[in-house]
Amino acid sequence: MSPTVRTARHDDYDDIVDLTSDVWADRAMADYIPDVFRDWVNDDGADRKTLVADVDGHAVGIAQAVILTETEAWFQGMRVDSDHRGKGIGSLLTDHLIEWAADAGVSVGRSMVFSWNEAGLGQSLAAGFEAVTSFRWAHPDPADETPDMAVGNDPAAAWRYWQESDGRDILSGLALDSGESWALSTLTRETLDQLATDQAVLTVGDKPQGMACRVRTAESDGEQLAEYAVGVWSDTDAARALFTAIAADAASLGVDGTRVLIPETPRHVAQAAYASGNIDECPDFVFEIDGLEGLS
Repeated sequence: MSPTVRTARHDDYDDIVDLTSDVWADRAMADYIPDVFRDWVNDDGADRKTLVADVDGHAVGIAQAVILTETEAWFQGMRVDSDHRGKGIGSLLTDHLIEWAADAGVSVGRSMVFSWNEAGLGQSLAAGFEAVTSFRWAHPDPADETPDMAVGNDPAAAWRYWQESDGRDILSGLALDSGESWALSTLTRETLDQLATDQAVLTVGDKPQGMACRVRTAESDGEQLAEYAVGVWSDTDAARALFTAIAADAASLGVDGTRVLIPETPRHVAQAAYASGNIDECPDFVFEIDGLEGLS
């Protein structure tokens, strides 16, 4: 029977649990989708759409799109049941979500794929996406220490540094979105202004030599984490000062750990490893499809 695409429903939950049970069977990590599926269904609306592929009354695939800004959408949660892979279901779901985002007036859509997820990388290319950047997570431990450089909370200075940094070019101007967990969107001056009020914007050096911005605190695997949209810096000394400032900021919140998005280059990864002492083993890739407004 050919699959049909429809909006996800609460009674799809058992099917979603089944189809995600062996997604990363070769890795010591569980899929997050069963934990958020009911929230996804509840939150569906003008800026969020969760679809499933239905075969004979059973959900055999799932994907979601979220409108992040007037021009940017984020595609996430693409999963297909192991018995139905290789049949074009992933592309079918993606095509429907692209059409939905285009009708909403969005011009660009993006998604994230773990660098080790060969199937996901191939699926992204097959759906018409192109790889645009890669990043890695650094995790400095919260610690009440004083950096060797002056620390500021000036969004104007942070914006100037960001605009001139090689990290901005490497990341294509993207940083962790302030509204949607695990999504990336274009970092703007307005976002930094808001974060300076609601969260924290950090610069290091009298003439800034690095910047970072905190977007939220969130729970992950039973721990409370402070999440930083991006961290960029000029050299090893600035990296050490910036990660010390991040660690002190996190300590002031009483959280258990941190997650800082950094550019994936040899310089940034090596200096972050030296300065923070803890970075993820593998990078993540960001894919993009442009020109969606022409599809509506």
